[in-house]
Amino acid sequence: MRRRAAEFRRPVRRRFSHWICLLLCAFSVAGLVLFLVQHNHHEDRVQRPVLDRNAKVEHFAKKSLNFTEEILGAKSFSRQLAQQMVLAKAYVIIAKEHNNLHLAWELSSKIRSCQLLLSKAAMTGEPVTFEEAEPIIKSLSSLIFKAQDVHYDIATTLVTMKSHIQALEERANAATVQSTVFAQISAEALPKSLHCLNVKLTADWLKTPSLQKLSDERRNSPGLMDHNLYHFCIFSDNVLATSVVVNSTVFNADHPQQLVFHIVTDAINYGAMQAWFLSSDFKGATMEVQNIEEFDWLNESYSPIVKQLLNPESRAFYFGAYQDLNIEPKLRNPKFLSLLNHLRFYIPEIYPQLEKIVFLDDDVVVQKDLTPLFSLDLHGNVNGAVETCLEAFHRFYKYLNFSNSIISSKIDPQACGWAFGMNVFDLVKWRKANVTARYHYWQEQNADGSLWKLGTLPPALLSFYGLIEPLDRRWHVLGLGYDLNIDNRLIESAAVIHFNGNMKPWLKLAIGRYKPLWHKYINQSHPYLQDCAIE
Repeated sequence: MRRRAAEFRRPVRRRFSHWICLLLCAFSVAGLVLFLVQHNHHEDRVQRPVLDRNAKVEHFAKKSLNFTEEILGAKSFSRQLAQQMVLAKAYVIIAKEHNNLHLAWELSSKIRSCQLLLSKAAMTGEPVTFEEAEPIIKSLSSLIFKAQDVHYDIATTLVTMKSHIQALEERANAATVQSTVFAQISAEALPKSLHCLNVKLTADWLKTPSLQKLSDERRNSPGLMDHNLYHFCIFSDNVLATSVVVNSTVFNADHPQQLVFHIVTDAINYGAMQAWFLSSDFKGATMEVQNIEEFDWLNESYSPIVKQLLNPESRAFYFGAYQDLNIEPKLRNPKFLSLLNHLRFYIPEIYPQLEKIVFLDDDVVVQKDLTPLFSLDLHGNVNGAVETCLEAFHRFYKYLNFSNSIISSKIDPQACGWAFGMNVFDLVKWRKANVTARYHYWQEQNADGSLWKLGTLPPALLSFYGLIEPLDRRWHVLGLGYDLNIDNRLIESAAVIHFNGNMKPWLKLAIGRYKPLWHKYINQSHPYLQDCAIE
């Protein structure tokens, strides 16, 4: 009876070995191929200069081993070792699961011997010989047979492996969520150096009456309403970021004295912003800094967004703890609760005398003269913007809930998305189309958050629907706050580069490759920047 059982187990064990091989090969073959590619690339780089110096080495190199072919060869000892190693790794996991630590240790020891032998063959370019491979293959085979003979039948092993893979997936998912949350917290936090700068500038504003007097004088500057000048607006609570936008625009302008910058900030940062922009002439450009708290007309009775932002439930959602991990962390970013973020929809009300203006986000850098934007023909449209629908995920249906008939009955789900951050607005056409009223309508429809979840882009897509003039992509290149692989040629050709995303250039988690593009427009000679150790 025992003999029959043993005879029955042998083919089962063989089938079991093949199952495990196939299972683990799926995980290991990609890494093995990557290793071989890297090794061959490294080998080529190392050997090239040597071949030029030594003809004998060149002759040797021609006969040297192609390790990729060797390990894939049907009869090579390297392949046999690799297959035995993959199978042994499976049994290490299973042995540990069954608390058979001695067997796991023995298998791990032989796996290390196998790895050393394969590494030696790869480095020396000589194939693994029978004498080198035989003792390892024999000992590994013996240990694998021992593992099979203990108690690891196919069903138990597959269940164990499946549960192990599921546990790893759960840990990986949890780590991904945790990493995203931590990254979001880092992106929201104000660096100590920027807080230091704000404190110093605010102190200057409060203790220097001459600055306040100069500010009052500039309020009535005729250039602020001059239609012959080029007007830009920036809404921000970040002094240093706004400074970079202004510096880069002025530096790359052909005639900087013809530029006018309209800056709006909040009450907390108003003094710091005034002190900073009153301390320099910015090559003759005209500067205006306003406090959003002084816009008495922007209240609950006029603006639905003001009412929504003051709602206790909205504030609890944005400022509460991250309790629901099913909600994407970036949805809780308090910047979406800032009225400054929504001020872009009220530009005609803020500047009633202006006819054309360029809106700039505070996380952009200007690399070329932007004055040609003002002479572009918008063909009767309100908003000149760069479209972002080269990828499918930037279509309207990715931003809006088209299961709601309010949207689906009026809007094309395949309509092309566009970018906020560098936009040229025809304010005459804006007022005629009553875009702000459109914005109010859609905000009222979305009071329960059923049409979209966050931000200013979804309501902008609806409010400016049918009123967009597509601009050349080179006017506005996005992604420097999250995309590591933007083509250098595209960046160099861009008039404006946009650090949209969490990796802002003023944070430590900024992408190092792009940070110099922003950093070069900081005036490092300023004593406050040195005192606050701003890098």
